[in-house]
Amino acid sequence: MSSAATSFHCFSSVEKLPPSSCSDQQMSLLSTKPKSILQKNPLYQPTHKNISLQFKEKILCLEIMGVDSGLHQKDFARIFGMCPTILTSDIKSQLSPVFNFLSNDLRVPEHNFRRVINKCPRFLVCSVKDQLKPALFYLQRLGFTDLHHLAYQDPILLVSSVENTLIPKLHYLISLGFSRTEAVQMTLRCPGLFTFSIDNNFKPKFDYFSQEMQGELDELKEFPQYFAFSLEKRIKPRHIELVQSGISIPLPLMLKTTDEEFKELIRQETG
Repeated sequence: MSSAATSFHCFSSVEKLPPSSCSDQQMSLLSTKPKSILQKNPLYQPTHKNISLQFKEKILCLEIMGVDSGLHQKDFARIFGMCPTILTSDIKSQLSPVFNFLSNDLRVPEHNFRRVINKCPRFLVCSVKDQLKPALFYLQRLGFTDLHHLAYQDPILLVSSVENTLIPKLHYLISLGFSRTEAVQMTLRCPGLFTFSIDNNFKPKFDYFSQEMQGELDELKEFPQYFAFSLEKRIKPRHIELVQSGISIPLPLMLKTTDEEFKELIRQETG
């Protein structure tokens, strides 16, 4: 059993026992927990002088979960603020499986638990059986084989619903005219496509691309990152400036360059 799992086993047993049944070491840790940690929790109210042992236990358990580095005290306000239900989660049945998933399925070493959880606190409120594992399986079938990248760069994909989020986004890309293989390759090149809203992102940006820019699907197939740029702040103004200047440049060059680089490109082309 890993040290993280051992920690969870220890504290999950404490949860079901009255304070008098806890070991002296456990009670010492719980009773001496600095108040500043609790006070950073957005659910904590100063008038609640006797915060429950269960809440103290959760905070302590989460803090030591990284074993070597742990979850730092300064992390709690953000984590609890984004996912307050963590405070009422059952350690054994809800939290422990998440860290086992990180360790066994994503191969995240214990000293990096904090890094992953801080990147995506929603891990702590997701069902491993119903959400995390199905998402991982689906993504791996698509070709997302880099576990390191999934854990540290795109963990939000793992807390996304396969049926309600991942599949609909892929189907929408196919509806634009891409083959399934092309759509999958686009998501592999730009995983953020799975996080964009169909109505608020894909549709208005594709409409502008096809109608105003007269773009071709091949351009988006090669540069799916187009959908990651702001329509109003980057795509429209730069396209309008190019039209007014009477020049045409590749889509990546149009959007990826800094403002200074973009102006210099126009000067060179119109020079």
